[in-house]
Amino acid sequence: MSRIFWDTNLFIYLFEGHGARSDRVAALRERMLKRNDQLCTSTLTLGEVLVKPLEREDDLLRRRYEEALSTAAVLIPFDRDAARIYATVRRDRTIRAPDAVQLACAAQAGVDLFITNDDRLSRCTVPGIQFISSLDRAFL
Repeated sequence: MSRIFWDTNLFIYLFEGHGARSDRVAALRERMLKRNDQLCTSTLTLGEVLVKPLEREDDLLRRRYEEALSTAAVLIPFDRDAARIYATVRRDRTIRAPDAVQLACAAQAGVDLFITNDDRLSRCTVPGIQFISSLDRAFL
């Protein structure tokens, strides 16, 4: 069993359907379920995925996201320990603040794999995260 952190876009691909990316995320999730891997993400992800449903006043999609994230994933808070890691990650000014929050939460939780659609992040090394991979390169 591994602890696998999904960046926000993976949830959007899965729930809103984005062709091949959606299919790839669905296959990844299925493999994770078969292996009993634990899906993790941060509370920032919840906030990010709720923006469009709130803009559209789509209460059904908002509830769908909230329910899915709270039942299928461990939501990691951005707490004091994560804030300290964030400061270390942000020393690299090429990493945007939201990405640094995600990486810090994942590192604080000690995840095995961080999966993102941002290939730039796969070149980062963050203590507390074993591997960082882009969705295109993630194992299936």
